[in-house]
Amino acid sequence: MRIVVLVKEVPDTYGDRKLDLETGLSQRDASERVLDEIGERSLEVALSYADAHAGTEVVVVSMAPEAATATIRKGLAMGASSAIQVVDEALAGADLGVTARVLAAAVRRAGFDLVITGNLSTDGTAGVLPAMLAEHLGVPHATALSAVEISETAVAGTRAADGGAAHVTAPLPAVISITEALPDARFPNFKGIMAAKKKPFETLSLADLGVDVDPGVAPQTIMTAVTEKPPRGAGVKLVDEGDAGERLAAYLIENRLV
Repeated sequence: MRIVVLVKEVPDTYGDRKLDLETGLSQRDASERVLDEIGERSLEVALSYADAHAGTEVVVVSMAPEAATATIRKGLAMGASSAIQVVDEALAGADLGVTARVLAAAVRRAGFDLVITGNLSTDGTAGVLPAMLAEHLGVPHATALSAVEISETAVAGTRAADGGAAHVTAPLPAVISITEALPDARFPNFKGIMAAKKKPFETLSLADLGVDVDPGVAPQTIMTAVTEKPPRGAGVKLVDEGDAGERLAAYLIENRLV
């Protein structure tokens, strides 16, 4: 069994997040850069299966700038067998369409029985990449799983639904995405950190993958304008003079909060 896990370097959730007002791109140096927590949870699902099934190979794949190498290597320290990082200047500011095509090419090159991703990255929070990836790979997908069961021939899981839960199953090969309901990821230990330095780490370009993202040939998303978030205004203070309830209700109705 070969399991590919998609991971991503993102700005620290608890740090400052800023946009470059000229390009509209995230200023990734504005805060510490870390491995996305949902990607770590995805890796934990794969590693837990590998712990119980000898011969399972776990590969982490990421599309990120060269500076993200150290962050991605954390996946190796956690226990992954190898890593693939797609690095190319042409991918700066890539939208979901480009990202899905490039990651699909990298996953296809790595070879896979199962691809595991998070349902939402903490920076983009688009949530459609797993389905787009499955479409490019031509395999079934099961998304937003809160529980996962992997066998030699299929993957199953539970997805929250209105008024209950749905149990879904897909034959392998397949793509799944998981939610934060899955367990926290393990911490890399000293042995894992040292071993990570010797594990295979392949850096690929678009040319290596045979993918063309020239915007002149295949235009993707176009950003027309970007503005800075306005400063937060002062709140409204109500002093109870016997009619605070009525005034609060009127305020909520006026601002369409009820």
